Amino acid sequence: MSPQPENSRAAEAAEPLPYSADERAELLRLAHEAIEAALSGRKVELNPSSERLLEPRGAFTTLHLEGNLRGCVGYVYPVKPLCRTVAETATAAAFNDTRFPPVTAEEAPRLKIEISVLSPLVPIAAEDIEAGRHGLVITLGSRRGLLLPQVAVEFGWDAPTFLQETCHKAGLPPDAWERGAIIEAFTAEVFHDEGFLPAGK
Repeated sequence: MSPQPENSRAAEAAEPLPYSADERAELLRLAHEAIEAALSGRKVELNPSSERLLEPRGAFTTLHLEGNLRGCVGYVYPVKPLCRTVAETATAAAFNDTRFPPVTAEEAPRLKIEISVLSPLVPIAAEDIEAGRHGLVITLGSRRGLLLPQVAVEFGWDAPTFLQETCHKAGLPPDAWERGAIIEAFTAEVFHDEGFLPAGK
């Protein structure tokens, strides 16, 4: 058997162990509390019950209201403890996603939240991308686009389409990866509130 290319091996970097049901519930609760606290002018308290929630991790928080996207913001890189990342991205998704008006006090209790905790970014070859498993980051110069793994599933995209759409997200031609753009992949542990519905479902 011939050895795998180096970038293919990188894409199979060891993934962290999954979070427990209690840890997931705590992060979802924290996201809701952070939004409620911001609405009342308070700062949310960060007192994680698990040491794992203090480990630096990249994560995205996605908000839905009645089945429609209401905001999505995240940190690609593990620059802060996960509990703080979730609190900050939940607040940013609610109030700083420029695609939407700020979440109101009436809407907040009805939000459904999805959290995606990211693995580290690794280089990957286009032919090694697995739609539904890998999220992608495409970078060329100052332009960068990111799509989470679950987006390919929600829209029924295959790997080539997912790659092209990530290029589009970056404001680049669909074949930018053949013109010097850097492709990086990650996986994500995704969990959400009961009753959460992806956009278009």
